[in-house]
Amino acid sequence: MLNLIWIKTLVALLQHGSFQTAAEQLGIAQPTVSQHIQKLEEQLGVALVRRERTGCQPTREALLLMPFAKSLLLLNDRALRAIAGGELRIGASSNIGIYMLQPHVRSFVAEAGTAIDLKLVIDSNPIIAQKLNDVELDLAVMEWWAPTAGFESCSWRKEALVLIVPPEHPYAELREVSQEHLRGLNLIGGETGTGTGRLIERYFADRDAMPGVSMQLGSTEAVKQAVKAGLGISLVLAAAVTEEVRTGSLCAIPFSGGGLLKELTVVWRSGAVRPGAARSAQRPDFVSHLLQEAGARASAAALHPPR
Repeated sequence: MLNLIWIKTLVALLQHGSFQTAAEQLGIAQPTVSQHIQKLEEQLGVALVRRERTGCQPTREALLLMPFAKSLLLLNDRALRAIAGGELRIGASSNIGIYMLQPHVRSFVAEAGTAIDLKLVIDSNPIIAQKLNDVELDLAVMEWWAPTAGFESCSWRKEALVLIVPPEHPYAELREVSQEHLRGLNLIGGETGTGTGRLIERYFADRDAMPGVSMQLGSTEAVKQAVKAGLGISLVLAAAVTEEVRTGSLCAIPFSGGGLLKELTVVWRSGAVRPGAARSAQRPDFVSHLLQEAGARASAAALHPPR
């Protein structure tokens, strides 16, 4: 087993390039720094540091070790803070984090007051999944998640996919679109790994009718700009184009027959003790907050349906 104290000393030494500076930063004696490095080198059976006139330099083996060393220290720090409580790290795939989640984060923080230190991490769906798996996040709200051992999940809400076109496009006057409208067309693709492709494959049972992809731009923001520029049309989450529809820079057309709905999922670690965990519901408080607000939103929509 690697000794985290020795690992911490190595990281400090290579960051500062000096035994004396590393000792001062760690609050230990310089001979202790040398002793830690020596013990770690003996354990691994390799040299980790070259002592030169300009300071100490990492060996090839030390450079290979450094990413793991930093991850070990980060994980150690996360574990200590989780036990102490008071911190919550929430991940969100790009579309959810940018266009949907932040008002819910604000209302949750307002209710919790100063009792919780909340951090929101927004990235692509695959990266958020990896961060959740690497214990860098406490929970995540995602566009697509494959059931995985050691994790629990629940549906947050269903969000419609809409076809977006520029105002001058022939489809801009349509009230809804069907499979036939997209037959043989190419769409501009956005962020990969969000499950949109799987959803489209299920919707277009007739593979001959399924649209192709003209270009893959990597983000919804890039897709919206491309559609505005007349480079093509695309499918995006309805919540991602609320502002553009309001200003008239884009037209968003729903699908007929109940539409194309994407299920957004909240994921957290099974049996994990989280800050403010709701033991009775066996899910983190933030998840309960999301579900409660989603229920209120659905009730309001039922009372005041769009005309």
